[in-house]
Amino acid sequence: MAWKTLDEMDLSGKRVLTRVDINVPVEDGKVTDATRIERIAATVQDILARGGKPVLLAHFGRPKGERREDMSLKPLIPALEETLGAQVVFAADCVGPAAAAVIDALGENQIALLENTRFHAGEEKNDPELAKQMAALGDIYCNDAFSAAHRAHASTEGLAHLLPSCAGRLMQAELSALENALGTPERPVLAVVGGAKVSTKLDLLGNLVAKVDMLVIGGGMANTFLAAQGIDVGKSLCEHEMADTAREILTKAEAAGCEIILPADVVVAREFKENAENETVAADACPADAMILDAGPKAVETVKQAIEKAKTLIWNGPLGAFEIAPFDTATNAAAKYAAERSEAGQLVSVAGGGDTVAALNKAGAASDFSYISTAGGAFLEWMEGKELPGVAALG
Repeated sequence: MAWKTLDEMDLSGKRVLTRVDINVPVEDGKVTDATRIERIAATVQDILARGGKPVLLAHFGRPKGERREDMSLKPLIPALEETLGAQVVFAADCVGPAAAAVIDALGENQIALLENTRFHAGEEKNDPELAKQMAALGDIYCNDAFSAAHRAHASTEGLAHLLPSCAGRLMQAELSALENALGTPERPVLAVVGGAKVSTKLDLLGNLVAKVDMLVIGGGMANTFLAAQGIDVGKSLCEHEMADTAREILTKAEAAGCEIILPADVVVAREFKENAENETVAADACPADAMILDAGPKAVETVKQAIEKAKTLIWNGPLGAFEIAPFDTATNAAAKYAAERSEAGQLVSVAGGGDTVAALNKAGAASDFSYISTAGGAFLEWMEGKELPGVAALG
């Protein structure tokens, strides 16, 4: 791969502008989930250990170029200090004399946190002047925000062209995991793609059928594919207008030698609620007044057999309405089986996307997957085969 890592940089005495994603949930001024902060710890601690001065650049929320106190990064300081094990010194801007003064005064085991990059309208416009002002504050640029790498912003793309650049540890781990899963994977490769709508994952499906050996389609998306084959799906969530597209994907898969796996049986109910009365029927026997809310036991067995055959698994999206029992059954069973195979060293499993991570956590399977991506949009765009500006700029 063309990008450099921290190992190739001399950090001693250097100001290391480190782009991180710490866009974490905050309630009543306190961080409620520090996962994203935990994921940057390896990078920041490595910079400190090698004599560098970590200077954190980050966005928070969508202030749209305006300074908004409710979107300041300052409330994150206690969580950052607790997780990173170092003192965090705050600068009220991400450019200019105030930021420079904080960075120049950094002592041993201190980290600079610069204010929200999106307080400047030039950030999201990738304004060269803003990138220059940021670059003036550092000697090295380290991008550790894979989850923001699909955006060409001043702090994610512009800066990389102005300073010696490298990937941080989280970025390095993300890129290595994705390269192993889609770039040079061990075959057979299985992709599990679920979720509500085919329309949001068209590019993804189109790219995957050309790259994987087996593709499981689940969730509401499966209903669209069933309907495209002339099957009545009752009142199920279904994009009937996408029938032609679904058939095109099936044709493309057949030409590429990719096996498409759709549910043979389904769990149906008359209402969408926790523990709703339900029954299992063949996929082509959904009652007209019912909706498909999960894959059935035969479908789960087929998915497990595919997982058993596979050497590499890419997972994005649930197999059913995983938020409510018992319609989380298929997702839980398949995820646990994938986790078991991964833990036993028989499968390389990479998963990503918001719903996916929530579903795998709910199933108690996330910790045994080979790699869970913290990124949503960037993970999807990578899987779609698109170039990510923040990654390309490091090359």
